[in-house]
This record gives sequence, structure tokens and C-alpha cells, in this order.
Amino acid sequence: MGVESQVNTRRQVPPHVFVLFGATGDLAHRKLFPALYQLEKKGLLPDGMSIVGTARRSYTDDSFRDEVRKALDSFVKEGVEEDVWSRLAPRIHYIAGNVDNEDDFKKLADFVVEIEKEKDHGGNRLFYLSMAPRFFGETALNLKKAGLADTKGWRRLIIEKPFGHDYQSAAELNQELSTAFSEDEIFRIDHYLGKEMVQNIEVIRFANSMFGPLWDNRSIACVQITSSETVGVEDRASYYETAGALRDMVQNHMLQMVMMVAMEPPSRLHTEAIRDEKVKVLRSLRAYREDEVGQYVVRGQYAAGEIDGKPVPGYREEPGVAPDSKTETFVAAKLFIDNFRWAGVPFYIRTGKRMPKKSTEIVIQFRNMPEHLYFNQDGKLGPNLLVIRINPVEGMYMQVNVKRPGTENVVVPVALEFSQPADKSPEAYERLLHDAMHGDSTFFTRWDEVALAWKFVDPIANAFAEDRVPLDTYKAGTWGPKASDDLVQPNPGLWWPLYGNESPMQDLERAVGHLVEVKR
Repeated sequence: MGVESQVNTRRQVPPHVFVLFGATGDLAHRKLFPALYQLEKKGLLPDGMSIVGTARRSYTDDSFRDEVRKALDSFVKEGVEEDVWSRLAPRIHYIAGNVDNEDDFKKLADFVVEIEKEKDHGGNRLFYLSMAPRFFGETALNLKKAGLADTKGWRRLIIEKPFGHDYQSAAELNQELSTAFSEDEIFRIDHYLGKEMVQNIEVIRFANSMFGPLWDNRSIACVQITSSETVGVEDRASYYETAGALRDMVQNHMLQMVMMVAMEPPSRLHTEAIRDEKVKVLRSLRAYREDEVGQYVVRGQYAAGEIDGKPVPGYREEPGVAPDSKTETFVAAKLFIDNFRWAGVPFYIRTGKRMPKKSTEIVIQFRNMPEHLYFNQDGKLGPNLLVIRINPVEGMYMQVNVKRPGTENVVVPVALEFSQPADKSPEAYERLLHDAMHGDSTFFTRWDEVALAWKFVDPIANAFAEDRVPLDTYKAGTWGPKASDDLVQPNPGLWWPLYGNESPMQDLERAVGHLVEVKR
């Protein structure tokens, strides 16, 4: 739930018509319908809300409800409760339509108006574009032409990423959207911003006085952000071949986490105040020229290997991938934020497919204490860490040094840990849908964020396209090319290990031992 929703959690969602384009697609089945079900289960959908699905396929209301129920049976982990379904099902309607057919939009407009006659929705309309990005602009324009965007209540538009494939295409898309919707009516969804611990970053930072004096270049040695996946390209080859890890992950998810860690305290807990501070981070992010990208960025592509003891093919052997593809499946980079708070502190980011663990973690490594007083058994004093675990386990832990019980003066790292099972937190889409229904855009991306992110990424993408950065291979089931380790060798020494579902208590000493070995 966004900041404004947190301030008043009892505030009711206003009645509205929720129009879902691409209602027969995979995203709708896996994420959106289960999210709507959970909101209904928790009593967070208003009585005066109707759901209208639309796509090319032909369904009646009843047959479409059957499809929604099948999706819920497949993707609601705890099972569908009949009383919840009996409340949700009557809300659901369907009308077939093609997004490039203006007449179908007129039929949709008439359909929505008829539904609004049956219930008082206040003229409020929320449109969700769960479709290929090439249809975003055209759909927004057709909504306006058909009169769907002209209503006595509010109207809002949710679009999925990617928002263009470079700055120029993103600007053109934004121009098309802006002809029908104003900036405060456009909700660009990035599901990473809906994750519990991503939203918790600002609470950890700004609601705990112990971190305030330490959150700068005087106390922090570096920041490491990793988002790793064990899966390969799967059935997304047609998209991934044109996107790669840089556009798929770095331009949005990774930079969003950088912004959350590095932003200044907002003047108040207000949507635009928070987003303003995030944008300032991007304005301070050091841009790299195409001829210097290779000094700060590593790209890789997975080769055949093993995941969990099972052989998996290399990227070029995946269905739909060109045999000579140069698409990167791994990116690591050293970033710098050139402002007073962060000057000189490297932000290391890495993301990749076919890696040993599925995990997303942020590691804040604090500067070392003088080592002439205390040593651990390896002759080095381990650094203090603050680790924010986003996925698959949600939580955080702090690594501190303490004396091991006994007569020997041996210092060991221990973890002060808080964690919770991921199934105890709302799904990202559930949270973000609820925020959009409220009109709270805190955890959605604003246009200037998107524009600045593309301006940073475009020179890197151009350097990749011109082969100015080597395309290193890495064996599936490993942590990426050796060049990514070399990226962090001078400062501070290694990528901190990620442990998936394991407790950090089990592995801290091993991690510190690894750090000592690397430094040797």
C-alpha cells in the first residue's frame, strides 16, 4: 500500500468500473485475477465496483467467469473460498473487441455505459492495459475517441512495462498517452515497487534514528544490489531477443531499487514529494559515455550448464533464440551517484538468468573498523552489513561483530534477523491495484523517472550494440562471468553471497571467510 494509503488505511476505495484489456492473457490469469480475488476476500473492493474484461476471443459473461474461476483455482495458493467467489463472480463481465478497431471501442463504450446505469459508479473508470506495449498508444487514443476517457468522475490508465525500448520511443509513447490522459492519470506499473520489502526501504531508513547519521559516504563503503533468477528465457524469446537484461531489468527494476536506497528524506509523506527525491537520484547518477561503458559495465550470456543438478541448454540453444544471438542475459555495473551524500560510494548492481539461486537482496556494507584491536579467526575483522531481503524471503538482518563465548578473544559475526514468509505479504499486483484504485501513485513511475532512466541506459545499450563491451559467457548455474567479480575486486572485494531460503545465521562466518580469502 502506498504512503498515502498507509496514512489512512480505513479509507474506502471509491466505486468504479475496472476495464481490463488483454483479459484472456497470461498476466491476467496468473496475477491480476488472483489480485482482485484477494482484494475481494479482504473486503477492499467497494460494493459499487464492476469488472469488465475485453480481448479478441468470444465469451459470454458466464463463460468468461468460468475462465476466471479456472485461473483462480490454478493460481490462488490457499484455494478459492466459495463465499468470496460468490461475491466476486457477479461483478465480472466480458465483451469481445480488437484494440485496433474503433468500432469495437464504441461497442465497449456502450457496454460500460449500460453497466453504469445498473450501478452508481460515480462515473469513475480505471483502464488496465495488459497487452503488448505496441498497442498502448493506440488504445489510449481510441479510448478518447470512443468517449470512454470522457466521464463525470475520474479516469485512470495503468500500463505495464516496458515503456518504450529507448528514450526516443518512450517519449513518443508518452506523447500519445498524454493526448488522452494527463500525467497524474497515468499509472506506469513496475511490480518490483509493490514488493513488501522494497516499500519497506523508506521505512527502515526514515523511521529509525540509528540509520540517519550512518546513511552517507562517511559510514558506507558500498552498496550491492542483486536480482538473480534460476530460470532461462522460457517462452519469452521473441521479447527477450530485443530487450535483453539491460532493458528488461536494469532500466526499471534495478534503478528503482537504487533510487529507494539513495534518495534523500522527503519533505513530507506525500506522493510527489517522495517521487521528487527519487528523480533527484537519477539526475545525480553519473552518466557513462559509450567509449567508457566497458570500464563500468559487464555483460554476459549463459551457456549450457546445470541448475539444481539438472542439465539446461545455453541461451543460444533456447527455442526462438538466434544461434548467433548477442543478447545479454546478465548485466553487472558499478554506478556512482555524484551528490554530497554519496560521492565516492560505488553502487554495484547485477542481474542475470540461469544463476544458482532465485534471490533479490540489497547489501549495505559499512566501512571497516580499525583492525589493530580485534581480529577474527582468519586475522580480519568482518564489516558490518545491513541486508534487505526482498525475495524469496522477505526481511532484513544486520551483521555485527561479537566475542565468541570462551577464554579466547575470538570475534565472530552474528546476524540480528527479522524475516517473514513471502506468503504473509500481499502480492505486488494486489497492493498496486489497490493503490491505483485509490489514486495513490507513490509506487508507480512518473514520466521524468522513465525519461532519465532511458537517458542513462541508452549509451550503455549503444555500446552493447556496437560490441564495445565484450559479451562474456558464463556457465548456467554460476554467478555470471568472472569479469563481474573483477568489477568489485578493488573496492570492496567481492559480491556478497546470496542464500535463497536459508537463514543468514548459518552462513555469515563462511561469507566473512570468503571475503578474507578474496582479499588475500
